[in-house]
Amino acid sequence: MPMDIPRPELARKRRRKRILYGAVLVVGIALVTLGLSRLKPAPPSVDRATVWIQSVHRGDMTIEVRGLGTLVPQYVRSIPALSEGRVEERLVLPGTAVKADTVLLVLSNPQLEQKAEDAKLALKAAEAQYANLKATLQTQLLQQEATAATTEASYQQAKIQAEANEQLYKQGLSDQITLRKSEAAKRGLAESSKMAQLQVEQYSSLIKAQLAAQQATIDQDRALLQLRERQVRDLHVRAGMNGVLQELDVDLGQEVQPGATLAKVVDPNQLWAELQIPETEAKDLLLGQQASVDTHNGIVQGHVVRINPAPKNGTVAVDVTLEGQLPKGARPDLSVEGTILIEKLTNVLYVGRPVHAERDSTIGLFKLVDSGKEAVRVPVKIGKVSVNEVQILRGLNVGDQVILSDMSAESNFNRIRLD
Repeated sequence: MPMDIPRPELARKRRRKRILYGAVLVVGIALVTLGLSRLKPAPPSVDRATVWIQSVHRGDMTIEVRGLGTLVPQYVRSIPALSEGRVEERLVLPGTAVKADTVLLVLSNPQLEQKAEDAKLALKAAEAQYANLKATLQTQLLQQEATAATTEASYQQAKIQAEANEQLYKQGLSDQITLRKSEAAKRGLAESSKMAQLQVEQYSSLIKAQLAAQQATIDQDRALLQLRERQVRDLHVRAGMNGVLQELDVDLGQEVQPGATLAKVVDPNQLWAELQIPETEAKDLLLGQQASVDTHNGIVQGHVVRINPAPKNGTVAVDVTLEGQLPKGARPDLSVEGTILIEKLTNVLYVGRPVHAERDSTIGLFKLVDSGKEAVRVPVKIGKVSVNEVQILRGLNVGDQVILSDMSAESNFNRIRLD
């Protein structure tokens, strides 16, 4: 019976082959893994039609800032309540053209009307008292003047008598005693006449003073009456200027207090634009800079007349006065868009304004390569920024094409493919 003969050399050969095959497999896997690890990831694809592409240019560039705003009247008349009253009538609605004497509201105030009547009666009483006082004083003055005239006549008679007695005494027809009596009588009446005339003059001055005091009372009462009558007239609230009624802030039956705002009238032909400029773009604003305002029915030119020093909610309020005729439909509170010219740059490198581009910053932009089939991210130094364009300081050359759209979705990639 035949027997199997052990051959150990064959077993060793098979074992060597298995080890060799295993080593080759391990090396192959390692080489494949290393190759795969060194392969670059495939760039993402972007639809060319969905991105905004522009070329870099060299030339003149205009630096502008833009902001939204409204048309604001230059002349506004706020009409306050001059006295307490109750709204009885509203005669004009907001938006209506008015004249200076147009009555907007009618108020009522019975107490004020009664005060006007009382002031009228007080004036009449003062005038009557003046007339009565004047008549009384003039009568007394006449009496004083009559007394003075009588005294003067007596003096003249005594004077004549004294002169006659002097002549008789010289002729020896009268004694010295008679002469001295006549001279004494003349001197006494002379003094009395002088005093009587002085009393007339003093009384005349007294009359003027008393009448002046009473006249002052009349003037005071007349001024009070004029005030009350004006207050009553003011219950008919008038526009006070030619223009358009912008606001009417009261309702029928409402009680209003002195100083409360009743209405506002504006001049619709004298408007300016109040623009809200982003605070980050407002540092180069100056008074007098040229501006254009789009009313959505035409563009009107103007210039900056006021810059609010205090920013609010991230914007700076800028007033632009408008020049020339306003477009049709321009009216207070109309929404507008304004553009202000900051400066003009000559012979600079520029491109359209990328999304999120800020002045004096460095941003990453995708520049087209490989005949526009792909785009690579490059760092770009931005200079000055305008509404639609930015100045390029470094990173791009004339003729380069870049993507200006928001590419934040591809922020983790430095290369993209354009389909």
